[in-house]
Amino acid sequence: MKNIKILLLAIFTGTAFFTSAQNSKEDFYGMWTLEIQGGSVGWLEVHDRHGFLDADLLWRGGSVVPVAHVYFKDAKNLMVTRVRDVTRKVANGEERTHTITLTFSFKRNGDKLTGVMKQPARDGMSVNETKFKGWRLPDPGSAPKLSEIEYGEPIELFNGENLLGWELINPNQPNGFKVIDGILVNDPEKEGVRYGNLRTVKEFEDFNLKLEVNVPAHSNSGVYLRGMYEIQVMDSYGEDLDSHNMGALYSRITPSTGAEKPAGEWQELDITLYKRHLTVNLNGVNIIDNQPVYGPTGGAIIADVFKPGPIYLQGDHGKVSYRNIVLKPIVE
Repeated sequence: MKNIKILLLAIFTGTAFFTSAQNSKEDFYGMWTLEIQGGSVGWLEVHDRHGFLDADLLWRGGSVVPVAHVYFKDAKNLMVTRVRDVTRKVANGEERTHTITLTFSFKRNGDKLTGVMKQPARDGMSVNETKFKGWRLPDPGSAPKLSEIEYGEPIELFNGENLLGWELINPNQPNGFKVIDGILVNDPEKEGVRYGNLRTVKEFEDFNLKLEVNVPAHSNSGVYLRGMYEIQVMDSYGEDLDSHNMGALYSRITPSTGAEKPAGEWQELDITLYKRHLTVNLNGVNIIDNQPVYGPTGGAIIADVFKPGPIYLQGDHGKVSYRNIVLKPIVE
């Protein structure tokens, strides 16, 4: 009888310990990918690598940035704030600057998240809410062996004649892409008009993508891999290294060296995405060498990093031209 009581006590104690562990605040630590109401994507990482609770956040577009503040309500509820300044003209030509606070409530249930973002309406007379959901994102792991990759048959994504195989992500937006003398040209010529992004109809898993791009002075665009990772395309010749320069994984991976050509010259991109690791060769120079990719970038249309997705080209920025776009799928 005594042994049975001891066994029951051990089982009960173990169960209590397990339940407590599952409800610890540290269960929030790590990376989370987010699907945002309306079709956009976000990403959150919670950590204490500097000795205090902190977090980095991607919300829809832009860069991954540190949050203004992060704190726990309890083991299953995390609060995050992000701020931005908005300057408006008031009477007599004067200006008034408000600091707008976005408040994110994250509720965890195991490896799943639900939440809501609240921000004041433009006139300050109400609160706008945006719901989202998410799930834990595992670390990409060690770098794969690129020498062991096997490729399928090359796929010519652009035929040099028309936009066959491509479509706008949002068909209600104007299309600035057209084919001129065998070149795919995006020319968002009207100021104040938000042009559409162009995507392949087909979707892909891991692959090697080669293309040539020509960026005029002060212009920029982006090539999205699987609809979630933006390789930056811009005129950054001669600038200091930055995660927003030509060939970078936007706001995530800074090129190891500058290999851009001057504006107006054709440049070659050779990109390999394999097992959540990225290699980028720009104009014959490896500028990103089999580096881990921790999550989506701003403007992503797919949150699940394990799903196939399209190649998509930004159309809402500056003028840019593409040619010789060829993809080789990786065969597992």
